[in-house]
Amino acid sequence: MFSIPAVTTIAQTIQLSLSPVFMLAGIGALLNVLAGRLSRVVDRARAVEQLHPRSTGPEHDRHVWELRLLNKRISVINASLVLAVSSAVMTCLVVALLFVSELIKLHIGTIVALSFILAMMLLIASLASFLLEVRMSLNAIRIRPELLERDQA
Repeated sequence: MFSIPAVTTIAQTIQLSLSPVFMLAGIGALLNVLAGRLSRVVDRARAVEQLHPRSTGPEHDRHVWELRLLNKRISVINASLVLAVSSAVMTCLVVALLFVSELIKLHIGTIVALSFILAMMLLIASLASFLLEVRMSLNAIRIRPELLERDQA
């Protein structure tokens, strides 16, 4: 039979769900950073695409190299975004499961725990992808040796 839980029980469930909600805030901040990086990479790719047809020789090769790197970076950022959003969805599911299990007296602690573990694993994978993308971006800003030479004048 369905019974209405006491206010104190609901308050305890809300307290339990605060940690996942803080995690959601952190994931939101990560998504904001990732979206910003994706925007900057796309802008740079568009700028290099405009330069590409007008270039020749070593400059053309450098543009092709940079476009390939930008394309890889876009893929890695996209993967990180998908993983972060998946983590957020799983975290929301954890909060919902906490309330549903309390309201209808389901004993699904193992499912809640596994869902939270999966959310954390997805977040870890997203952060690892983010780190990979940051490392890739460092390759793009290496200063060419010829630009570092002193003028012989």
